[in-house]
Amino acid sequence: MDKTRNAPVSRQGGSAGVAAFVEAARRTPAPAESGRGRLIFALDATMSRQPAWDAAQRLQARMFEVAAQFGGLEVQLVYYRGLGECRASRFVAEGRGLAELMSRIAVRGGETQIRKVLAHARDEGRRAKVGALVFVGDAMEEDPDALAALAGQLAPEGVKAFMFQEGNDPAARRVFSEIARLTGGAYDSFDSGASARLEALLRAAAAYAACGRKALARQAQSDDAARLLLSQMRGS
Repeated sequence: MDKTRNAPVSRQGGSAGVAAFVEAARRTPAPAESGRGRLIFALDATMSRQPAWDAAQRLQARMFEVAAQFGGLEVQLVYYRGLGECRASRFVAEGRGLAELMSRIAVRGGETQIRKVLAHARDEGRRAKVGALVFVGDAMEEDPDALAALAGQLAPEGVKAFMFQEGNDPAARRVFSEIARLTGGAYDSFDSGASARLEALLRAAAAYAACGRKALARQAQSDDAARLLLSQMRGS
């Protein structure tokens, strides 16, 4: 992973860790306008996520393939794992580059750090337009009110959260759904090992990030996952 673009987080807990993450991202110059859509692809890389991490690594190229029909896409990988580690890559404009980044990352035990992901997405959206935040995870171990407050700050920046849950943990389902609702995004779940469903969700989110609601509507003509996401979304 490009060390000049990584945004390492202090191992301190609470607001100090969030502040360190946000400040590291803020110091990085905003990317030049490319005409492509921008998507933040955020993943839980704690130990329980190994099978889904492997699936996401295989499927991520499909986001670029679909987005190419609508003008292209730049994707930034954000992941958390271990005791307070949360990092953001540079933006990449093709699947091979993102696959290379992901191949260098091994899962580690730890707690969820969704709060840091939302804070980072908010600040990236303030620096340059971000079409969508895609988050894939299976658990939620944080203060739901704090996460809802941060989700509310994404909406004014135009960052819609697509929250994709592996499994059926009820706490994660409630919070992921609320984050999606507050940002005007969408939520769905998939079973462990259901790579076809995850692929469909990633394709649909990529279409939206590349060219907005019209692109998602076009994708929805032949894609059940896109239709589901479109039915939940509000706004442009």
